Amino acid sequence: LLLGAAAQFGIFATVLGALTLNYFGLIAFTLPQAAAIGIIGGADGPTAIYLSGKLAPELLGAIAVAAYSYMALVPLIQPPIMRALTSEKERKIRMVQLRTVSKREKILFPVVLLMLVALLLPDAAPLLGMFCFGNLMRESGVVERLSDTVQNGLINIVTIFLGLSVGAKLVADKFLQPQTLGILLLGVIAFGIGTAAGVLMAKLMNLCSKNKINPLIGSAGVSAVPMAARVSNKVGLESDAQNFLLMHAMGPNVAGVIGSAIAAGVMLKYVLAM
Repeated sequence: LLLGAAAQFGIFATVLGALTLNYFGLIAFTLPQAAAIGIIGGADGPTAIYLSGKLAPELLGAIAVAAYSYMALVPLIQPPIMRALTSEKERKIRMVQLRTVSKREKILFPVVLLMLVALLLPDAAPLLGMFCFGNLMRESGVVERLSDTVQNGLINIVTIFLGLSVGAKLVADKFLQPQTLGILLLGVIAFGIGTAAGVLMAKLMNLCSKNKINPLIGSAGVSAVPMAARVSNKVGLESDAQNFLLMHAMGPNVAGVIGSAIAAGVMLKYVLAM
């Protein structure tokens, strides 16, 4: 959870970056637009679309394109940052085997998570609600047919309609603007800061942890699931061919999904209130 939370630092740093560009008169961004751009750093396409639709619908197309483009470029963006911030010795750290999670815990997790979010941050409930619902359907094991449909047929249909609806927003006179270049630039900066923050948090945790954490899994806090976790595993294997980090990295990866949705809820609550 800490690694997933640390990787969201890129979101808020990018909001400040967008406001800085506006302050110096380089590119005009309002606070709602800056908040919508910042969520690109969460590497969560649906969250980026949801938040930009609420705060800056005029930038929805550009933000969606930037978010999904950089999610696809995670294998190119992250490795240089990960190697720069870690030593060969740190990349070879082998983590202890994860404990077995009981079925009861798997079922209680989405239920408790949704209840806490709905009570403490209702604005994030629509985002995390769908995540928890899908997780509960899969783990409960009592709606196999519905779970199979959601994982295969339905997700493909939704993806097609999502692409069509976002594409319809990419009108030339709105997309081909200086703001779009600013969004693309801020987006890659957000990814870089989020990756670096996750790695540095893992190194900080090693200072007070008995069981050492491989800092490479910190970059998986960027919630591009499961691409970020695969990148952590790949970079780890380059240093030690027997060091498999994939399942260890999936923890921060899922925590990043939760963290980005909560960050979106926080910005939605406070930006709309201003």
